[in-house]
Amino acid sequence: MTSERVSKQSRPLLIAIDGPVGAGKSSISDEVARRLGILHLDTGAMYRAAGLYTMRHGLDPHDEAAVTSALEHADIGVRYVDGAQRTLLDGEDVTGLIRTQEVSDAASAVSKHPGVRARLVRAQRALAESTPMLLDGRDIGTVVLKDAPVKIYLTASPEARAKRRLLQYREQGEEHSFGEVLAAVNARDDQDMHREADPLRQAEDAVVVDSSDMTFEETVEAIMTLVKAVMAKETLHV
Repeated sequence: MTSERVSKQSRPLLIAIDGPVGAGKSSISDEVARRLGILHLDTGAMYRAAGLYTMRHGLDPHDEAAVTSALEHADIGVRYVDGAQRTLLDGEDVTGLIRTQEVSDAASAVSKHPGVRARLVRAQRALAESTPMLLDGRDIGTVVLKDAPVKIYLTASPEARAKRRLLQYREQGEEHSFGEVLAAVNARDDQDMHREADPLRQAEDAVVVDSSDMTFEETVEAIMTLVKAVMAKETLHV
């Protein structure tokens, strides 16, 4: 009787990183993806583009019916330049326009609507269908890529996240008090975790990385260690 050796079929490396606002997901994910030689999809940027669209068209971002209907006519996508994501809205590169507090507030509102989320989730899955990629957001491991071989929940204390967000605003020339930013962080956490559609939560099989007392490099290294451990066990390609 002969035995047949069954080999595992290689599949693309997909990494899901979720976490609350201000946890550093975008910058950390950029660096992890760069070191691995794969693309990084910042899904939050797509919701920001949706928020910008509602602002430009004078819509109330809380009006679910109006926003969902209007966004059917919006072309929201991404392209990559030297490996870096550029976010597009109706063909315009809006990467530099979507990081203001005003756009963030609009994105927070439109992201609650199930129709908006369903549309963008389809687009995100299509982008990651056959390409090694790191996706970060708030529902990647729980909704967008439920079968991702690597799932990480990147978090930090509200105070640490508020300090980081405050520095970002100052770099952009925006002045806010620490109290204002901390209150905004806590309010966003509450909204993201208690919304009806795809609330923020840690996937059961995700590993928590708390960066409250970690430097940027220490956080990147912690995630790289987790990724390499999974790659050593599974047949994944980049």
